[in-house]
Amino acid sequence: MSFPRKVWAWIIIAASVSNGSLAVSAHADEKVLVAYGGHNETAAPMWVGIETGLFKKRSLDVSMLQLRSGPVMMATLGSGSVQVVYAASSSGINAASGGMRISCVAFPVNRIGRHLMVRKEIKSLEDLRGKIVGVQSIGGGFWLQTMLLFDYLNIDPDKYQLKIRVIGDTATITQALITGQVDAAVLPYSFSESAKRAGFHSLADAGELKDALQLTGLCAQRDFILQSRDVALRLIQGMVEAVVFIHDPKNKANVMQVLKKNLRFEKLEDTEMSYKVLRQVTTLEVDLNLEAWRTIQRIIGRVNPKAGQADLNQLLDRSLVRHLEESGFLPEMRRRMGG
Repeated sequence: MSFPRKVWAWIIIAASVSNGSLAVSAHADEKVLVAYGGHNETAAPMWVGIETGLFKKRSLDVSMLQLRSGPVMMATLGSGSVQVVYAASSSGINAASGGMRISCVAFPVNRIGRHLMVRKEIKSLEDLRGKIVGVQSIGGGFWLQTMLLFDYLNIDPDKYQLKIRVIGDTATITQALITGQVDAAVLPYSFSESAKRAGFHSLADAGELKDALQLTGLCAQRDFILQSRDVALRLIQGMVEAVVFIHDPKNKANVMQVLKKNLRFEKLEDTEMSYKVLRQVTTLEVDLNLEAWRTIQRIIGRVNPKAGQADLNQLLDRSLVRHLEESGFLPEMRRRMGG
């Protein structure tokens, strides 16, 4: 079958345009590798953003890399192996105090949805004296939330002679509690359910803390923020839109599926509790709160005296969230969430 010369010309032009658009599309999706340490509900804004296409919508190909602890995560960031970390505020302060040029830009987790779970023979806070408490790492997010709860309960780990033991991630710590390797752990509500079924009970609820808190969010090396500001802005937008998605009741089934897949829950009640926790601890108020960071800096100073020397004004870059506020993006997200 033959075509007139003009038809061939149009076919060639159309193919060229098509190939060009495909090339543009391929290059438009900027790859962003985000490392994280806390394998629990706090990571869900990123998981949801990835699995619902909210980052893809903003031409970002985001993937998550789980690492075993905050210090390992920050070392990986410092090496340049990842561009961004979804980190605990304590990890950011520790990295800055060690000399890393790091900027933290937006934090969507501002509450602690956890129970202080203990062996059944521990009936009161006084009974905690001399006991073993499981954490993921010293100075990381799990440790931070444990220390914030102890601070709220007026428990001085040194005076109580608590033995803080590094165990592993949340699931590993839960199993360590159930098998008797540790006496107590501050577990997310969803994981505390399995401990309760095994005969353990809660001494305190961290959800009662009313102080200003900022626990988990996006940080990167300062040069990345300066050189790839647009990428950082789009990453924050995708994360914020994921929070809106999470809080929309009609998306419950989709969000629960993301939680079940990533946290490997077998029981529906655990996934239900995880969903409830996620909605409790996430917020659209992602701007950096200096008062909250000073509280965290004080807590970290107990194990890392250099943390008190970290310049929070250098560490906290509020300019990106301010831009999203002034551009109307964040007000629109609040409107969509009914705020």
